[in-house]
Amino acid sequence: MIYSKIKVLHSHGWQYIPDLNDVTLTEEFRGRPELTVTDDMSDVEAAAKLCPTGAISTAPFSLDLGRCLFCGECALRAPRNIRFTNDYKIGTTSREALVVTPETKQIDFHPELVRKEIPKLFSRSLKLRQVSAAGDASIEMELNATGNVNFDFGRYGIEFTASPRHSDGVVITGPISKNMSEPLDICYAAIPEPKITIICGSEACSGGLFSESKAIDRHFIEQHHVDLWLPGAPTHPMTFIDAVMNLIGKKQR
Repeated sequence: MIYSKIKVLHSHGWQYIPDLNDVTLTEEFRGRPELTVTDDMSDVEAAAKLCPTGAISTAPFSLDLGRCLFCGECALRAPRNIRFTNDYKIGTTSREALVVTPETKQIDFHPELVRKEIPKLFSRSLKLRQVSAAGDASIEMELNATGNVNFDFGRYGIEFTASPRHSDGVVITGPISKNMSEPLDICYAAIPEPKITIICGSEACSGGLFSESKAIDRHFIEQHHVDLWLPGAPTHPMTFIDAVMNLIGKKQR
């Protein structure tokens, strides 16, 4: 019986990631897209009509990762024009940087937008409170994974906490419904200054599929400074890890 368990563990291989700065995801992973302009852009126009969130623009040709659901249907419809790479480094300090064009070779982080007190105070320890503002639990599962034995993000002193009073910032997932608008405000008010705000997931970035719904109230994002914008549906653990490490000055993209 013990032998069979050892055999299963051996088949899993070495899952722990020794260096979070040296990670290459599988080629099947959908990360930063590459856009190519061709003489005939009819496939792009068809792909734009397919996109349920309006992430694709044809004039000029661009793809908004803040709206993108990473379903891959656009790449199937317009394979000559749209290709998803396995580049997970797509978090940024600027909402505008999430708009990919044919000239985009990487998602710029814009370190000049990072508040100076953030790396000064939180480079060695950062506690975050996660709020699911009408999320579907997919991103929450990925955020939980950052602390598992594979990624072990806690080795850098970065962990999630149960109380906003014990945290340094908030990670918001979901499109932010009216029902969660007030609880989010209460949570944010309980976090001591200076507090970090991280918007995690395409739904949180733009509202996603629910952006036009009357049940959505996004006044929080309009009224508060956002330190990190993280696209994804859901956001991959390495996207979160890379962006946060850049934010606190542990690495530079």
